[in-house]
Formats: sequence, structure tokens, C-alpha cells
Amino acid sequence: MTPSKTILTDDFGRKHNYLRISLLEKCNLRCTYCMPADGIALSPKASLMTADEIFALAQTFVENGVDKIRLTGGEPLLRKDFPEIISKLSTLETSLSITTNGILIDRHIDVLKQSNIKKINLSLDTLIASKFHSITLRNQFEKVIDNLHLLLNNNFQVKVNVVLMKGFNENEIIDFIKLTEFLPLSIRFIEFMPFAGNEWDRSKMVSQNEILSQVEESFSLDKIQKLEDEKHFTARTYKIKGFQGDFGIISSITNPFCDGCNRIRLTANGKIKNCLFSNSETDLLTPFRNGESITDLISDSIKSKKKVRAGMVTIEEMDDPKLHFDNRSMIAIGG
Repeated sequence: MTPSKTILTDDFGRKHNYLRISLLEKCNLRCTYCMPADGIALSPKASLMTADEIFALAQTFVENGVDKIRLTGGEPLLRKDFPEIISKLSTLETSLSITTNGILIDRHIDVLKQSNIKKINLSLDTLIASKFHSITLRNQFEKVIDNLHLLLNNNFQVKVNVVLMKGFNENEIIDFIKLTEFLPLSIRFIEFMPFAGNEWDRSKMVSQNEILSQVEESFSLDKIQKLEDEKHFTARTYKIKGFQGDFGIISSITNPFCDGCNRIRLTANGKIKNCLFSNSETDLLTPFRNGESITDLISDSIKSKKKVRAGMVTIEEMDDPKLHFDNRSMIAIGG
């Protein structure tokens, strides 16, 4: 039977061709906005997808229209079988990319090249070593910077993800943008978002307007160029004329981009999430292990997707912890 290309289309006509797969829930950093201070209860190893299961589930999605896969974590490069996973997935007719904190890049750079990985998203929230330690609780700043340059020297397309938080790094916005003058980087400023255990409140968030206000104060208006948004954009992108790289703003809170959302998330224990903010999940791994078809489960999950942010339409609703406290922590979702 030919797989259906419609099971990934929701009731609002959005076609989901982008699958983000979390490989594990562990990380070698302890970023406070991602992992609760007390850590999280990890899924038992037996309940995590194996390399073969990751490939088989991904293959089902690709057969039904997915043409872009991103591997996330925790920290995906911590999986001992990461080379096996990426090698298997590279045989599918889809583009592959990863999101990483960069610490282990040098160990895996060869397998990334062999698997035709071109695009890397690297998480880095500060350019100051002491602040890096305060947010991650680890002394790995120099390692991340070295591996960032290693990627650029090997012609990877690198996006740097920066989660902005007031009182921590909003005074580094311009410093990050200045990196793009001489480096072909794409900086992505991300509004601080609410997840279980990260003590979110709106006062900590740096909004899109606040970011652009800083940019306009630092660069003349005639030098700030708004770039055309991609079809399924998450970041509204800009460029300082004459700079090699660019920067963008992912404004999930103040200016969401749900109308063009094409993303599906598969957690490390094989559950599909149809929205980053949704606290509902559908188990695919258990029925798959039982030899059952999962296409109807995937279709039902996609068709139950809300129009905006899991039903939280206004910022005032985002302020209500009852609407998102039982969502997973970011580390267990995979971003």
C-alpha cells in the first residue's frame, strides 16, 4: 500500500515536513532554562528508541512527506551509537541537521562529513566565560568556541542559538551581531519560553521589539537590512549590510509564527508532540514494538494540533503556569 501524503496535514492545512528527533534526555551541561535545578527523572533505558527504531520511525515519516530531519537531545552527540544513527538516517531521502552544545563536535566531525551533514545549530548563550559557567554550571566555554571555529573552518553552515534572559545576557546582543561582521554565522536570538521547572515569567523575557530597539541604537537604519522570510520561518532574519553573516529573532511569545508551522517532534522515548508547547503526547514506540501500524496515531496527533501555541493564544495565557507546568522540561523535549 502506498503511504499517504495527507496524514501529516492538520485541520488548518499546515503540511508537516520537518521532523525533530530527540536522541536522549541527558546533557553534559546544566542550562537553567532547559533543565530544572533538581534535574529530571530520566526515562528508563529500555524505553528509549534504539538506533534501528529511530531509523524505522523516521522512515515512516519520510514515506509520508517529511523531507527534513533534525537530531536534538539533551545533547545528541552523547549517544554512544550516534555514528550508527546518523549513518542509517543519511540513507533516507531527506536533509539532515543537528542541534548541539558543541562540546563533542571535534570527536564527531568526520562522521558528520561522511553523513553529508551541512547544517549545525550550536547553542551558546554568552560570549563571556564566567557567565557561561554560571548558566551551564560547567567550564566548557573555550571548548565550545574552539569547536565553533572548527565547524566554520570545515565549511559547515552554523547557526548560533542564543536564549535571551534579562539580567543575564541581553547586554550581549550587539556583541553577538558583531561576530557576523567577519564570520559567516547566523545568530538566532530566542525569546525565553516557559517549560516545566525553568521558573519562567514574562519579566525575564527579552522581546523582539527590545532586540530590534538595541540594534537600531547601535547601527544606522540604512545599514539594517530585513531579509526575506523563509516559507516555514521561525526566525525573522536581518543583516547588517557589509557583514558576512546575519541574525534572526525567534519570537515564540511576542510574535508567534504558528501559521506556517511545519514541525513535528519525536521524543527520545518515542512519543510524538505536535507542538513545542503542548503537554499532550502520543506514544508511537509501544505500538511499533508490538508490530502495529502507527500511521493512524501520527495522523490523529497532527489533526489534533491547535492553531496557535497548543491553544495558548495570548501572552496572558502564557503567564498562567497551570497551562504549561505539566509539559516536559526542554531537555526532555529536544527543542
